[in-house]
Amino acid sequence: MTAGELAIITAAVLLSIGFAALVVVLSRVLDTLRILRSELTDLRHETRPLLAELRASTDEARGAVEEARHDLDRFDRVLGSAESISHAVASSGRMTRLALSAPVIKATALVTGTGRAARRLRRGGRRENERGTATGQHLVVVDDQRARRRRLG
Repeated sequence: MTAGELAIITAAVLLSIGFAALVVVLSRVLDTLRILRSELTDLRHETRPLLAELRASTDEARGAVEEARHDLDRFDRVLGSAESISHAVASSGRMTRLALSAPVIKATALVTGTGRAARRLRRGGRRENERGTATGQHLVVVDDQRARRRRLG
């Protein structure tokens, strides 16, 4: 056997060992891929219902958000209406107070003054008839009665 033949045989043996190692490694990779494929299939079977439930929940949440947005818009319109009504009522109350305050004050003063004058005339007429006093004396009696009322009241 010559050196060339020995080199060819050694190379063939080494190549056969390498090829066998490669076959072993590739068969392990193939087994791992099969296991991975089955795990992936199981994962898909488990996640499909979860994804469907997640989609349903997302759709429900989207519907709830849309409804809340619609309700918020409606509430905003109601609040704006309430603010404008409140402003109108406040303005009308202020205008009414300004328009009626002077005449009401004057009417109250007139009624009070008229009532006092009527009481004085009634009291004065009785006292003059009962006592027969003069007008000057009547004023003194009326003033004394006011002073007594102030002390008592």
